[in-house]
Amino acid sequence: MRTRQLHQVIDAATDALARAGVGSPRVDAELLAAHVAGTDRGRLALIEPGADFVEHYERLVARRAERVPLQHLTGTAAFGSVIVQVGPGVFIPRPETEALLEWALAQPLSEQPVVVDLCTGSAALALALWQHRPGARVIAVDDSDQALAYARRNVAGTSVELVCASVSAPDLLRDLNGSVDLLVANPPYIPDGVHLEPEVAQHDPPHALFGGDDGMVVVNHVVGLAARLLRSGGFCGVEHDDTTSEATVEVFTRTGRFVEIVPRHDLAHRPRFVTAVRGG
Repeated sequence: MRTRQLHQVIDAATDALARAGVGSPRVDAELLAAHVAGTDRGRLALIEPGADFVEHYERLVARRAERVPLQHLTGTAAFGSVIVQVGPGVFIPRPETEALLEWALAQPLSEQPVVVDLCTGSAALALALWQHRPGARVIAVDDSDQALAYARRNVAGTSVELVCASVSAPDLLRDLNGSVDLLVANPPYIPDGVHLEPEVAQHDPPHALFGGDDGMVVVNHVVGLAARLLRSGGFCGVEHDDTTSEATVEVFTRTGRFVEIVPRHDLAHRPRFVTAVRGG
């Protein structure tokens, strides 16, 4: 098979994915081709695969057309500067959360800060923070054994610490009270009953998605925990549903422990997370 024929195969895959309602059919078709070929998307023009490639590729395209997430088919997800292993049982990190990552990396921390990532899932956010601040003590928390199985693989070879616990546990990380420099969280925050795309509804674990009737149940626990763990002047960033920015600001305000409470937007300009500083 020559390059021209490869393009034809990718074009056919793009059409099939578009008919199936996939939001980015061309990108997904090319990424699947790169995955099967074992190369980068930008180098596809150099590939001259054989019949085995086409068989494998068309099988993956058919599964993607059934709305199986691209990341489940490739086994990985890119987040910021890191690539993490993902699959059934763990939430797939989204580009929207990269805005929270960028904010966190911009905060003025010491050379060896204490950083906590709550509801860590695959540990993508914790890993990205550690990569940029390798002197940090990074503690990542989740209560899902399935998610933590992926997280362990993703943080192997790093100093990121994993803790299996619920953010509602009253004694969680009590030894860190008043000593954490930065706390971030991408908790379950979707209000119950919201319609979701098949990739999310059928493949992301519901436990990592839904936050009660108003989407705020876990957010409430996270903010309360942040008030206890953060040192005076410590930074907090919590992601939320794009319908609950005001409610999240109110939670921070209601504690009476935070100043500089700021609602922020993601890269698509949607309200996505709230940041705050622990008062004195």
